[in-house]
Amino acid sequence: MASVSHSHATPHTYSRTRVWVTSAMAALAGLLFGLDIGVIAGALPFIAKDFHVDDHTQEWIVSSMMVGAAIGALVAGWLSFHLGRKYSLLLGAALFIAGSLLCAYAPNTELLIGARLILGVAVGIATFTAPLYLSEVAPGHVRGAMVSTYQLMITVGILVAFLSDTAFSASGSWRWMLGVVSIPAVLFLLGVLTLPRSPRWLMMKGRNDEARVVLRMLRPDDKTVEQEMKDISKQLEVKDEGFSLLRRSGNFRRSVMMGIALQVVQQLTGINVVMYYAPRIFGIAGYSGHTAQLWGTVIVGAVNVLATFIAILFVDRWGRRPILISGFSVMTVGMGALAWLLQAGIKTPTEQVIAVAMLLIFIAGFAMSAGPVIWILCSEIQPIKGRDFGIAVSTFTNWVANTVVGATFLTLLNSLGHAQTFWLYAALNALFIFFTLYFVPETSDVPLERIEENLMSGKSLRQIGR
Repeated sequence: MASVSHSHATPHTYSRTRVWVTSAMAALAGLLFGLDIGVIAGALPFIAKDFHVDDHTQEWIVSSMMVGAAIGALVAGWLSFHLGRKYSLLLGAALFIAGSLLCAYAPNTELLIGARLILGVAVGIATFTAPLYLSEVAPGHVRGAMVSTYQLMITVGILVAFLSDTAFSASGSWRWMLGVVSIPAVLFLLGVLTLPRSPRWLMMKGRNDEARVVLRMLRPDDKTVEQEMKDISKQLEVKDEGFSLLRRSGNFRRSVMMGIALQVVQQLTGINVVMYYAPRIFGIAGYSGHTAQLWGTVIVGAVNVLATFIAILFVDRWGRRPILISGFSVMTVGMGALAWLLQAGIKTPTEQVIAVAMLLIFIAGFAMSAGPVIWILCSEIQPIKGRDFGIAVSTFTNWVANTVVGATFLTLLNSLGHAQTFWLYAALNALFIFFTLYFVPETSDVPLERIEENLMSGKSLRQIGR
């Protein structure tokens, strides 16, 4: 009877517009993440010229953000539990603003690296908290689309950053390139202030009445509200045993190791090499003018956005494994062909165009497969008692692997040579086809409870989706 009397106290205030605005505001974190990934590509050549820095220092300017993101991902779980999802996003937004403005002001490379580290912490907090918040406020029937929208916003952010870099390149204003990110960061901060608290987090803290008020704004009727509150209560009875489960369960250790392996695989495809060093790669392909190189990066960003729609549309229809195998095959062909062209020597305009086409094929292969699908798999293979721990470990691994890739690319180019570096990435992508065939399970349309049951009963990793 308590819920009935309460319904009189707080009238139903559902609005479909509010649901979408709430989700759009949270997804803006993805846009900021994409902006910070993309913006450095166009700014780096101007920074190198102004500060007279060598390739090793350029690697650290790029990868300091990933070090910060690894730190942010480590503390994000603690922050989102103690401060709540909303206040964690507010902290992330404040750090985005501070980091962007410090980047624009930086009088030397040391402060620039420090400012990029702060931006990285913001990115680490946002990449953990925004999808979590979205999954908790979105209605069940659109939850997958909402979380996929966050992934899409990352690719849109990268494209917008490339366009912004191109606009500022005529004047060589790298400080504006880096500082302009503070404008959407301020909008994000103001937007987050209007967001409701996560109903799941409120119930974790025993604030059920407040959770009910929030759900009444985000769900169409009282019956749905009460059912969701029952479901959340039931879920909260299962305590996350993360580290202790890791110590005592070999089967959980297998799923954690699989999450780690998947994230290492995602980074070793070479995708972020292209995102961070795109103008340099276009220079290697024979495009000497800086404007031509930057317009090339814009095309890379556009292909990245468009190919992400392939994954959103087909990931549940085709299945995880077929999409991954297709993607790794496409990436192997793209990188291999680019390596072969570089080895033979790119001499004519036609060869330049083919080299760019191969790079774009590689980008499309990643965006349609390993980009979104590996994040989906990492959340699906973890048992409920260790899901938060397992996802936190795989997210942290992503940033560590990202740092290693970003901090070694120019060194690889200088020591192995251009063609050999791209042959290496082509060979790794070919290897990942076999990794997928032998180890990756098919989890499409399989209940999470079934996956957990198969994992904990000792079935091989490839079989846990059956």
